Amino acid sequence: MTKKTPNNVELLAPAGTLEKLKWAVAYGADAVYFGLEFGSLRSFAGNFTLEQAEQGLRYLHDHGKKGYITLNIYPFSNEIDRLVALAKTLDQMGADAFIVADLGLLASLRGHGLQAALHISTQANTTNAQTALEYARLGASRVNLARELTLTQIEDICRQTRNQIEIEVFAHGAVCFSYSGRCAISDYLASSRANHGQCKHPCRWKYALVEETRPGQYMPVAEDQRGLYLFNSKELALFEYVPKLAAMGTASIKIEGRMKSIHYLASVVSLYRQILDGKTFTPAEAMAWLNRVPNRGYSAGFIKGGIGPDDYQWHRSNSEGDSLFVAEVEAADPDGGCVVRVRNRLCAGQPLEVLRPDGTLSTLTLPEPLETLDGQWLDIAQNEHRLRLPNPLAPYTLLRAVLT
Repeated sequence: MTKKTPNNVELLAPAGTLEKLKWAVAYGADAVYFGLEFGSLRSFAGNFTLEQAEQGLRYLHDHGKKGYITLNIYPFSNEIDRLVALAKTLDQMGADAFIVADLGLLASLRGHGLQAALHISTQANTTNAQTALEYARLGASRVNLARELTLTQIEDICRQTRNQIEIEVFAHGAVCFSYSGRCAISDYLASSRANHGQCKHPCRWKYALVEETRPGQYMPVAEDQRGLYLFNSKELALFEYVPKLAAMGTASIKIEGRMKSIHYLASVVSLYRQILDGKTFTPAEAMAWLNRVPNRGYSAGFIKGGIGPDDYQWHRSNSEGDSLFVAEVEAADPDGGCVVRVRNRLCAGQPLEVLRPDGTLSTLTLPEPLETLDGQWLDIAQNEHRLRLPNPLAPYTLLRAVLT
């Protein structure tokens, strides 16, 4: 059975691939959401084939978890039937829910007697209890609220909708410059439809000012000579608000990141899992945990009451993070150690940080020399080498080099 938290709140994690789905499960997700090659708002996430979706749903159910499928594009008329046919196939595979944003698709899916629940995407920008209740009347069992709400507004919606529809809140990950992700900048500048999952993220591009009579003269609109990242919002990080969200009746805490790495998944899911299970972190401790992975800086967004200059990163589009993901534990070794798959350059004798699936942090020092599975002895191991380590570490344990 799915592990229940003290507040009975679901932790919902992203998966861009079948491999990432398994890592999300290993690090404590109660449910995983993913998309296929059509119908999802993340066309570049890797995504699942139908065969992989079936494997993923089976894996989730075998581990007592749930699988939600994203069908949250804004479809044109000639795409509705294709989405319904896809949903019917996935429903037979045991999909637990479909995440949708479009009202017409919601009505079409409801009319086909699917076993899967219907969840409303944050893309539908639900900002009040009346809309959430109307979605309930139309057959939805859950609504993911718009990310533009304050804590007080979320609490009011939870109170007015209690026992009528579940409330889901995005707590972590990249956010869109535009209102609830409804953006056409990519359409104009990159000929890619954001609301069909093809966003090229032009809001992350570097911008400068040009005066029409002086073409070619690029004038920075900030003191940073590299230019201005005009629309570059920081990433959402609501770890401090999770206990309050749980107490007010939020059913699910959702993490963004279907295009993010295994390192991101393990680190972020692990932190929120521990918080939901009752462990306390100081803000500094939580930030140190999250800063291990690449990010654009962190913000609590609108939940704190509004957005200000500190919620945007004007001078850069991203950070490399304070650590480097270098290896993962693939299996236990019969001799009592473990087998690791190298993901980045490793050196014999190198100190590493260890993140276990239960959230435990520790350190180890690599042996000198390094032993490969095929009996070689190396001073330096490269990407995709398989090594034997004497340490008894469980599969899905993550090894990283701390850079600061």
